[in-house]
Amino acid sequence: MQVYLDNSATSWPKPTSVIEAMANYLNNFGGSPGRSGHKFSLLAAREIFEIREIIAELFNLADSENVIFTSNATHAINIALKGFLKKGSHVIISSMEHNSVYRPIWFLKEQGIIDFTVVGCDNNGKFNLDELKNSFRPNTKLVVSIHGSNVFGTITQLKEIGFICKEKGVAFMVDAAQTAGFIPIDMQKANISILAFTGHKKLFGPSGIGGLCIDGNIDIATSIHGGTGSKSELDAHPDFYPDKLEAGTPNTVGIVGLKAGILYILNKGIDNLRKQQTQLTEYFINQLNEIDEVILYRPDTNGERLSLVSLNIKNMISSDLAYKLDKNYNIMVRAGLHCTPQAHKTMGTFPLGTVRFSIGCFNTEEEIKYTIESLKKIVLI
Repeated sequence: MQVYLDNSATSWPKPTSVIEAMANYLNNFGGSPGRSGHKFSLLAAREIFEIREIIAELFNLADSENVIFTSNATHAINIALKGFLKKGSHVIISSMEHNSVYRPIWFLKEQGIIDFTVVGCDNNGKFNLDELKNSFRPNTKLVVSIHGSNVFGTITQLKEIGFICKEKGVAFMVDAAQTAGFIPIDMQKANISILAFTGHKKLFGPSGIGGLCIDGNIDIATSIHGGTGSKSELDAHPDFYPDKLEAGTPNTVGIVGLKAGILYILNKGIDNLRKQQTQLTEYFINQLNEIDEVILYRPDTNGERLSLVSLNIKNMISSDLAYKLDKNYNIMVRAGLHCTPQAHKTMGTFPLGTVRFSIGCFNTEEEIKYTIESLKKIVLI
């Protein structure tokens, strides 16, 4: 048996409809959108227009032209942070942030552009809201929060954070890399100013496609200038979304695949997919609790969590366990710090990290049972 339990890195397998949609574009109308007037170009442009509309509806963004395509969430976050923050800005982040947020923030501080405050999180990995309220300064311009922990599965309290930001008149940016497609996100209700997402995880798209959703009041400057297919007669780059942040030919085949992935989710029902994965995760956790040698890191989330589990085996390095699972049992997981050292420091698993088992909608109970039996065999060796 071959078991893929690394869906938090990249979901696999992809729905058949995603593969078919990408093949259809490449085989039948692989033109460049917005660059020509022929039928292939117009068909490609239509695909991109439609997916902007679908994404705007998915996240309740008022204007679909404020959906910006990027290569992934990290790319999106860098565009947003470096384009929105100005010299002298103060930023608030949490102690659970992924390096995709922490490293560009650190870079901007090292360049003397911004200052930032790290707000602590509780034992469950959730924002300390009282500490957040006390961290605002007169020059605070942005609060950034991960929505779902890629290590411990914690879901952040977006609405509460968004309400605080609204009261303070400060923009609120969310890293939804792990939650887009898994948990409904309403930018209006949560007062989210900027949402970064990636396509290759819970949205079932291919790698190399992600994006930003930007509230209409947020101005993000571009650092990329060039061809957009619009205003070609001008020397200056267009100053309106999406062209403002989308110079160059887009990853059309990736966008087409992303569209098919989101349509798959909408057809199946986001709540149905989450319920299926959550039940399998809870079954896995219950079985793990029966193995004495397993150290299970399970925040108390009242059932609201991502479909992933982090653990260690007593007296075994996390990378050794992952290697044995892959080599001897064909079980693919991820070990180490998961590009999130701040979260491991918060939860007490730094510097060795954990082994993460991330369940997707195509995993089965049979695969989880096989994984449990394999862990028991490793423990007995």
